Amino acid sequence: MIASVSGRVAAVSPDGAVVEVGGVGLSVQCTPGTIARLQVGEQARLATSLVVREDSLTLYGFADDDERQLFELLQTANGVGPRVAQAVLAIHPPREVRRAVSMGDLKALMQVPGIGKKGAERLVLELRDRLGVTTSDTSLDGPALPGIAPVQPWRDQLGQALVGLGWSTREADIAVLELVPVADAQLAETGGVEVAVLLRQALRMLGRP
Repeated sequence: MIASVSGRVAAVSPDGAVVEVGGVGLSVQCTPGTIARLQVGEQARLATSLVVREDSLTLYGFADDDERQLFELLQTANGVGPRVAQAVLAIHPPREVRRAVSMGDLKALMQVPGIGKKGAERLVLELRDRLGVTTSDTSLDGPALPGIAPVQPWRDQLGQALVGLGWSTREADIAVLELVPVADAQLAETGGVEVAVLLRQALRMLGRP
């Protein structure tokens, strides 16, 4: 298993990054919050988890080891694959995930695209004792990454990701405001906001294909 990668960031995209390690560029799938912390040309370290399938090898990257461990633990729940586990961490920081599971907060879990009521109930049932109990005091539920908060985290995630991709804070803020109706429509239709989809739309709006 590849537990981490360290090297120069060669490229950043809406879905991940390429990190050069020993002359080899490794493609790493990341959440928008993690992408926002990466800058092309700078050194970076990502905790990683390698997902092996019959027809693919996919490397997922995380801001720290705690995120990676939670990503892997989420996948032990029935019906949760790597994409859903990554979506959970794209919407909520690790502490908020633990709080939601331990407190049985189905509404918070259902904000994640791909998780409905039954899926949220299954996560609580199967993982509550394994994730550990956290306090219900949400004032302690600080974000694991800058700019990510439990309440409407998509705005900060999207803005940080755009800045990380080279846009100014003002340009990012304008794009976020333009996409509020789209996010509201997603929330009403699916119960969650797909940040990756919004990021691709924002890039098209800002003139990057």
